[in-house]
Amino acid sequence: MGIIKNLGILFRSSINLAGHIDTESAEKNIRNNIYFRGPNAWILAIAIIIASIGLNVNSIPVVIGAMLISPLMGPIFGMGLGLGISDVELMKSSGKNLFVMVIISLTASFLYFMITPLSLSNPTELLARTNPTIYDVLIALFGGFAGILEQCRKDKGTVFSGVAIATALMPPLCTAGFSLASGNIGYFFGALYLFFINCLFIMLATYLSVKYFEFRQKEFKDIDTGRKTKRIVTLLIVLFIVPSIWSAVILIQQNNFEMNATAFAKHSKNYGKSIIYDYKIDHTDSSTIELFFVGEALDEDTKAMIYNTAEKYDIKSESIILTNNTTTEDVDEIEMVKGIYDRMDQEIGTRDKEIMRLRTELKTYEANKIPYTQLTREIANNYPSISEVHITRGESVSAAKSDSTNLSIIVMVRTSENLSNETQQKLENWLKIRLEEENVILFTTPAME
Repeated sequence: MGIIKNLGILFRSSINLAGHIDTESAEKNIRNNIYFRGPNAWILAIAIIIASIGLNVNSIPVVIGAMLISPLMGPIFGMGLGLGISDVELMKSSGKNLFVMVIISLTASFLYFMITPLSLSNPTELLARTNPTIYDVLIALFGGFAGILEQCRKDKGTVFSGVAIATALMPPLCTAGFSLASGNIGYFFGALYLFFINCLFIMLATYLSVKYFEFRQKEFKDIDTGRKTKRIVTLLIVLFIVPSIWSAVILIQQNNFEMNATAFAKHSKNYGKSIIYDYKIDHTDSSTIELFFVGEALDEDTKAMIYNTAEKYDIKSESIILTNNTTTEDVDEIEMVKGIYDRMDQEIGTRDKEIMRLRTELKTYEANKIPYTQLTREIANNYPSISEVHITRGESVSAAKSDSTNLSIIVMVRTSENLSNETQQKLENWLKIRLEEENVILFTTPAME
């Protein structure tokens, strides 16, 4: 029982926020970071262009790098803070700056995609930012909680940059710019919807946290102004929270439909002499699944069987679209099977390429691996005065030419007695031969008493 009690005390002390929160400093930081003027505006535009390039070439690392330097979160936290402390002026200022942020982002992305010479034959990362899911909502909500906690805690860390990456505010704006440049209005509204869903739930997390941490409420000069402001804030909170809940409900329903529809399509392949070879799920007007069949034409009995099977997966018949890529004539079964196998071969080929890439990386890692234990034994055997060996890889950077780096192996040894210069040179030469690396740097230090 004593151990359980101690663990309980340890757990409560670990999650206790008392003494770690500074609401005044958090409010000051949020107010200072809502503006997009001067350097902030240019940094945002540059970050948007970098992210657009990353999405253009399907490079996730480039997009992450852009998100690290973008100042996107300020106005969003400002809106949530304004709601939480009943500060209408702060909400107005944050809203204006959020609007400026969106305009700068769309303009920079639009101009990039208008002039880019890079091919857009397979923009999968761009298209992935046009369809929000329940996972986007959860990421935005909990990312918002992490962000406001980082703002409130006394000892600031690196959480804020992680929140910027996790909530992924930039990619939807870049996709919206791409959609404008390509004239695809459907993608444009889908990307903006994803962006505002993220903003909405980050604001919601901020509002709830501000209320929980009991930020200092705005004081009013007279009672009438205070009442009027509180009514406005209450209305805004309702207008703010109701769409959030409605969006979450819709996305949960869409997510459940996708899970059920996918299970139905994969587990129910054969219907008589017809086969489901592909399917497409769409949420444009209402959630539907389109089934693509190959084989003999579907008769009424077969269609009824399909609808009955779908009901077991909670899919209504009006949500199913049946597409027959067949005629009433006999279908060449060899061609049908060949088409299925061709598709499987493409998927297997893609996986094989990924496996080969990972194997190559593993071989490179193994080739560069230093035999630490064996090397230490050999050094200790040849040099008894050496008591400790530290080995690592590193990069040397010239102070005069900071953009130039050289890879090297750094070896530090502790000795019980000083090694002569000749002995040190001999050891260094031996290390170069043993490690097959010319750039070896040796340091010697006396053993610690």
